[in-house]
Amino acid sequence: MSDNPIPIENKSLNAGIPKSQIDLITQTCLLAGKIILQNGGETYRVEDTMVRIAAAYGIESSHSFVTPTGLIFAIDGASHVTRLYRISERNNNLMKVSMVNDISRRISGGSLPVEEAFRLLEDIDRTPNAYRNVYKVLAASIASGCFLIMFQGSWLDFLPVALIGGFGFLFFLIIHHFVPIKFFAEFLTAIMIGAAASLVVHFGLGVDLDKIIIGSVMPLVPGLHITNAVRDLMAGHLVSGLSKGAEAFLTAFAIGAGIATVLTFN
Repeated sequence: MSDNPIPIENKSLNAGIPKSQIDLITQTCLLAGKIILQNGGETYRVEDTMVRIAAAYGIESSHSFVTPTGLIFAIDGASHVTRLYRISERNNNLMKVSMVNDISRRISGGSLPVEEAFRLLEDIDRTPNAYRNVYKVLAASIASGCFLIMFQGSWLDFLPVALIGGFGFLFFLIIHHFVPIKFFAEFLTAIMIGAAASLVVHFGLGVDLDKIIIGSVMPLVPGLHITNAVRDLMAGHLVSGLSKGAEAFLTAFAIGAGIATVLTFN
C-alpha cells in the first residue's frame, strides 16, 4: 500500500466568478435584505430573497441568517465571503418591500445585471418615507373614527374620536422624535389619549368612554408586528418570531399601562 495520500480534486465553488463580482453580489444581497427588514418585511422573506438573488447571479452555495436586529450573509468557496449588517432602526413602509420584491423577480428572470440592481436598490434605500407626517396623522384620524364604528360605537363619538386619534398620533411622532424610545413614547401617548377621552366625556362631548379610548389608541396597536411574529413562528424562525412577539407585547403593555394610569385617577 502506498503511503502517498490519494489526491482529491478540489473544485472551489463559484469558480469563474471574479472576486470583485462576488463582493458586489454580496453587497446587493445584503442591501436587499436590509431594505426589506427595515421596512416591515418578514424574516423568512429576507432570507429567501437574499439566497434567490445570489443563486440568480451564479452563486452555487450561500447562507443567510437574519434576526430583527441584524443580517449575516455568507458565500461558500475559496473567497469565504461573510458579511454582517446591523439593523438599528425599523419602520413600516411596505411600498419599499414591494419594490425590492419586484427587483428580485427581475433578477431571477435574468433581465437585470448586478450593477444595475445594486444601483436601483440604493435609490430605494435613499428614498424617504412614502408619506409625509401630515398624511399619517390624517390617516390615523380617519382610522380611529372607523375603528369606533367597527366596535359598534355611537356616531356621536365619531368626530371626538377622530380628533383624539389624530392628535394622539401627532403627539406620538413628536415625542418619538425627541425621545427615541418607542415604548416610552407610546406610554405617554396613551396617557394623553386617555386624559383627552375622559375630558371629552366629562364635558358631554362624548358618550361612551370605553369605545372612545379603544378607537383612539388603535393607530398605535402593533398589528404588523403581531402578524409578522406569527408568520415567522409558523415558518420556523423561532428567534425572530419570539423577539417580534416580545416587541409587540411591550407596545401593547405600554398602551395599556398608559390608559390604566389615567383611569386610576379618573
